[in-house]
Amino acid sequence: MRYFFLAYAIIAVLVVGIFGFRGDKFLRSPIRIFPDMREQDKLKAQQPDRFFANGQGARQPVAGTQPRGFAADGARELGGIPEYEFGGGTGYYDTGHIGDYFGNGMPEELKLTGNNAGELLRRGKERFEISCSPCHGKSGDGQGFTSKFGVPVTANPYANLAGLTQDVYPDGHLFETITKGKGNMSGYASNISVRDRWAIIAYLHALQTARKAPLEDPAVKSALEASRPQSASTK
Repeated sequence: MRYFFLAYAIIAVLVVGIFGFRGDKFLRSPIRIFPDMREQDKLKAQQPDRFFANGQGARQPVAGTQPRGFAADGARELGGIPEYEFGGGTGYYDTGHIGDYFGNGMPEELKLTGNNAGELLRRGKERFEISCSPCHGKSGDGQGFTSKFGVPVTANPYANLAGLTQDVYPDGHLFETITKGKGNMSGYASNISVRDRWAIIAYLHALQTARKAPLEDPAVKSALEASRPQSASTK
């Protein structure tokens, strides 16, 4: 029994020595086994920072910094297509829902015309290849390069985006998936603006249409011919 009390006393001394008495004041930094969220390696707003020569914590943006979702010059339009930030609304444009159901088609807020539809597709291609193709592949077939590193993308039947149809997976459902994520895929609400999510969906439809285009189509033949590498001429 005496060994029990001896061990108990040693443990008590260690606990007091490490954690101290509650309410005691001392100048040294406390020893925390599990640091709480008040102790973070960050700089709070309006606080000085000794890391910089002038001691000023608030810094100007790095040269070339670009606001997310906007053009390089800070413009909020893309070929006349407005940008409404990163969401927050309750309509079809911001949620993909029409009442209790998923909607289909491009929202009216995009103000699409024959003149700016190409800009939306080009933007969608750019955003798709940056955010989606690593897992879903550049053609949307679910064979992205992450599958070579053990990411189980191909196991999901919906990973093959090029094979989805609007009756099975409406546009509004795609929008919600991009926004909130699904399965192993995280949401992109804070990374991809609302307009660009619709641009990705529009580009995905272009990929789906391209897969169905017959090789005999003159436009397809012309595109294939243009994509072939030019052979060196011989004299």
